[in-house]
Amino acid sequence: MTLAEDLHAQAERSAAAASPETRAQRLAAVAAVAASGIDRTAVAVGDLAPAFTLPDATGRAVALSSLLEHGPVVLSFYRGGWCPYCTLELRALQAAMPRLSAAGGTLVAISPEAPDSSLSTAEKAGLEFAVLSDTEGSTITAYGLRFTVDAVTREVLTEAEAKAARARGTTTEILPVPATYVVGTDGVVRYAFVDTDHRRRAEPDDLVAAVASLTAQAPSA
Repeated sequence: MTLAEDLHAQAERSAAAASPETRAQRLAAVAAVAASGIDRTAVAVGDLAPAFTLPDATGRAVALSSLLEHGPVVLSFYRGGWCPYCTLELRALQAAMPRLSAAGGTLVAISPEAPDSSLSTAEKAGLEFAVLSDTEGSTITAYGLRFTVDAVTREVLTEAEAKAARARGTTTEILPVPATYVVGTDGVVRYAFVDTDHRRRAEPDDLVAAVASLTAQAPSA
């Protein structure tokens, strides 16, 4: 089953469990982000990837420049562990980790969550790659992915898991448009997936192929 199929199934479950009013609010929230045009102004293929140094779930500082010393880097920006679509994506990326590593790539995920929340997300999803915290939104902003939650989206985010996230001090007022990049060792973006609809994410197979094209390593099945 592809990630796209899993995400579609999640969307159907969410829609079936929601009231008509809530479903309408969710669609309006997606439309509001699309109207912002973020996907047209975010960092794109051919751009120099903005540098960053962010703490991982244990508080250790991780710099993009250091990661690139070991090969291409896959950057996955996600909204938070409270988002079921993000959880599906992170688990799919974890499943693809052996192939990404074999192709010579390093994977990291970035969200506005604080390190303790990121640690919880990593533990629950069984993640073996670094989950970085951009609590100030500086890196999210540098990549052109940051949007301030509008009134419609804020209403959607009163759902139980997002409310619980806010209670833990997790940022949900400022979020990134979910995006995935593959950055070459020269610091240039070689692959970019940016979609204002948070129900759509990059396929891990495409990421493995993008990394392999940079390292001349044939991705294994």
